[in-house]
Amino acid sequence: MAEIVIRGGNRLNGEITVQGAKNSVLPILAATILCKGDCAVHNCPNLSDVDVSIKILEGLGCNCLREDNTVIVDSRDISCYKIPEHLMREMRSSVVFLGAIIGRTGKAVISSPGGCELGPRPIDLHLSALEKLGVQIIEEHGYLYCDARDGLKGAEITLSFPSVGATENIILAAACAEGMTIIHNAAKEPEISDLADFLNSAGARIYGSGSDTIYIYGVKTLSGTEHSIIPDRIVASTYMAAAAITGGNVCLNGVMPSHMVAILSVFRDSGCEIDVKGKTIRIKSSNKLLRVPTVRSLAYPGFPTDSGPIIISMLCMSRGTSVFVENIFENRFRYVDELKRLGAKIKTEGKIAVVEGVDRLSGANCKCTDLRGGAALVIAGLAAHGETVIEEIRHINRGYDNIVKSLKTLNADIKE
Repeated sequence: MAEIVIRGGNRLNGEITVQGAKNSVLPILAATILCKGDCAVHNCPNLSDVDVSIKILEGLGCNCLREDNTVIVDSRDISCYKIPEHLMREMRSSVVFLGAIIGRTGKAVISSPGGCELGPRPIDLHLSALEKLGVQIIEEHGYLYCDARDGLKGAEITLSFPSVGATENIILAAACAEGMTIIHNAAKEPEISDLADFLNSAGARIYGSGSDTIYIYGVKTLSGTEHSIIPDRIVASTYMAAAAITGGNVCLNGVMPSHMVAILSVFRDSGCEIDVKGKTIRIKSSNKLLRVPTVRSLAYPGFPTDSGPIIISMLCMSRGTSVFVENIFENRFRYVDELKRLGAKIKTEGKIAVVEGVDRLSGANCKCTDLRGGAALVIAGLAAHGETVIEEIRHINRGYDNIVKSLKTLNADIKE
């Protein structure tokens, strides 16, 4: 099994270009199912989740070609509407294929999705919304059998929570449905807008993405198109935290600072110097990090839950005590016990983590429990004295395009 080995203590310096967004590329790859022509998806990161998405597309009958950071999908001859169980289990985000498959074939068969175990993440919102669009759903023996036998019809849907996945599935199913669909209390994340931009470039009529009300006017067909994925704001925050905890000076290129307002605010509160110019962010951290009294994860434009483990890891070496309140996932703190192996002082109760800053972390053997928890261990390892060995890095590879190579570029002593 592969592992990451870090000799901590090096200050990170230099510049890197941030990869395309994992949480954007996956729904956009699913959206290519709706397009009756060649779709070229640029700035596509090399991730294991992307590999699984391509396998799903190929299993449905699409022809896929990967050339460097571009994936070309031809879905003209799609011939299947079932996703194999082993692929569903590999990737939680595979549920986003549901709306696209139904939108194209009128049917879908899937099993319960897998991915990181962050607590209950029911897809009830997805299913109830699809039923309002005319989908009949039967659950038997761990499978969902979905059938829009009378065709998909536009509807007015109010989400009880601004779920990103449910918003994406509604958009995908409604893009070619008959009539107009309105989503109230829609998710406002940049990745939603990126999906809408992709579909609109293929001929869809989607308005209001980025707001809490989205209007989708169904069209009869979508054509091939090309699109470049937005930069990954969570990956950007990871490299910023790595720079901050090591007292570094790092320049991130190819980012969208407007997508990171809540994230940048936390770094400024911790005492880091942040300089934003166009699509570039420079972070300098020369002194001991300051505590950040309270950080709360919230739906966008609030602080993203995916950056929570990253910030908690950084604050392990701050002056004083910080509090993080997790409002999205029930079981987000599974990685904390692994951070404690390195000497972190963190107490968790329910949705709250209390982080008491320490002067020193020490290298240790630890293992990833999930994607962002794995990134948190890497960040802590970069600052720890001695050697840190991180096992089960398959979780990290789900969301980071060669994190070892990127950190080496920034002067980290790290290898896989």
